[in-house]
Amino acid sequence: MKYPFPKRQLNGLVLGAILAAGQAFAQAQQPAQASATAAACKGTIYLTFDTGSQSQAELIEQTLLRHHIKATFFLANEKTIHGDYSLDPGWQPLWKRLAEEGHAFGTHTFDHVYVVRDLPDGKIEVRPQFGAQAGHKQQWTPAQYCEEMQRVDKRFEALTGRKLDPLWRAPGGKLTPNLLKAGQACGYAHVAWAPAGFSGDELPSDKFPNEMLLKKALNGLKDGDIFLAHMGIWSRQDAWAPAVLEPLITGLEQKGFCFATLRDHPAYRHLFAGAGNTQRRP
Repeated sequence: MKYPFPKRQLNGLVLGAILAAGQAFAQAQQPAQASATAAACKGTIYLTFDTGSQSQAELIEQTLLRHHIKATFFLANEKTIHGDYSLDPGWQPLWKRLAEEGHAFGTHTFDHVYVVRDLPDGKIEVRPQFGAQAGHKQQWTPAQYCEEMQRVDKRFEALTGRKLDPLWRAPGGKLTPNLLKAGQACGYAHVAWAPAGFSGDELPSDKFPNEMLLKKALNGLKDGDIFLAHMGIWSRQDAWAPAVLEPLITGLEQKGFCFATLRDHPAYRHLFAGAGNTQRRP
């Protein structure tokens, strides 16, 4: 039998057609596979991590990678176990990797600034934990607080080339009416956590052992809950993450839960509408 092409060329054409057909089939299966995965989830948990001593940073990253989980990180420039600060250049490789791995990021204020109270003239009394004014009460305008949140955004972009997501978390989770308005005016949506989503990693180990915290989370977390932990806590003697994070994730997976960043949370996904999970603040 004679072929219109040399045999070698014909074989290449056939192989190319087979590969193209296989690729088309795989692409056609992706929506169905995604739907099947979503259908298999009995609920979604949103893991969030605030900066801290950073003693558990790499462990958290590796655990999330191993389970193919995306989380949301809230960043402040906090003192670390290495004697530097969490947004110093030495931490650039970590933040770049986490960004490339698809995690989401929000601001936790640069100097980890706690709100004290609202003032009558619309100002806010605050107390930074770090920086030049650490431990000293300050009276800030909403614009000054906005600038403080944006300092994280600017540093994150300098370290990673990417913008933060339009999310923030007040240190300690403490809000006042003026503070909430300041965040909204600055373009950030505040993120708290569910009652069952408080990891307890800030609590004393002798009164709240890791076994107790793990059981509380596994029994209490439900669909849509936001979970809070830190990337290391100075005050806790028995570190939370090495003992709890892996069994917590495994236990939730066994219950049928899936995980996502806050970009997919019903309360925040409108902030990313039309831009997928790569949306960043302009």
